[in-house]
Amino acid sequence: MKIISDIQELRDHLRGQNRASFVPTMGNLHEGHLSLMRLARQHGDPVVASIFVNRLQFGPNEDFDSYPRTMQADIDKLEKEGVYILFAPTERDLYPQPQEYRVDPPQQLGDILEGEFRPGFFKGVCTVVLKLFSCVQPKVAVFGKKDYQQLMIIRQMAKQFALPVDIIPGETIRAEDGLALSSRNGYLSVEERAEAPELQKALKEVRERVIQLKDRNTQSISEIEKVAINSLAQRGWQPDYIAIRQQSNLAPASNEQLQAGEPLVILTAAKLGKTRLIDNLEI
Repeated sequence: MKIISDIQELRDHLRGQNRASFVPTMGNLHEGHLSLMRLARQHGDPVVASIFVNRLQFGPNEDFDSYPRTMQADIDKLEKEGVYILFAPTERDLYPQPQEYRVDPPQQLGDILEGEFRPGFFKGVCTVVLKLFSCVQPKVAVFGKKDYQQLMIIRQMAKQFALPVDIIPGETIRAEDGLALSSRNGYLSVEERAEAPELQKALKEVRERVIQLKDRNTQSISEIEKVAINSLAQRGWQPDYIAIRQQSNLAPASNEQLQAGEPLVILTAAKLGKTRLIDNLEI
């Protein structure tokens, strides 16, 4: 595996490669990331991964400085997966001048859910992804469905800018107890890690209530959301949201859409202690 930090050197190595598949990451790799590498190999060759902790998507009180950085362990894992190039730029490599040009997603998609609780997050994500696409120039790029809203925003960005990149979704990989794998899971204490699977259980309970609602129509969607938020809060969580949305555009779902068979998704973000976890479940 070639490890490259310089943009021009990366382009030199990829010159003539018009089927490259790309998996951007922030490192601290786990099985979820590695599953994306395998999916990338199914859709293109060679496989290029990147590791870059992107300052632009962290808020002033978030965990940029403490975000786990495990470069050597990540390199070992990527080599075992047969990744051809690891693009690991420094901030000076990727942002040689202050990144004053930014990509701002539309408010109706970028300022809701994660965007409401992490202002500017998706602007930072879109800006770095567009720049990484420019550096790698892949045929396909793979993103995990755990970051459901991010996947949708990047897919729409690629479409609206007519980027020659196919966005491939990768399924969420979970631990045996149901917790979605995340680099931030390492922040959890032993007690918090034992409690953490309750987040997915809450999503499953919401899904069951929504399915029952379609048959009986006895409750509103907003009432289901409130009950789920209160249940998590009673267990000691600090929920930001549990939201039932349309899969197509993440707009709020209605009982009428449910009855009509509109595909829905439940999204959640909640803090357990100092660790903020996200998850989702499609209906």
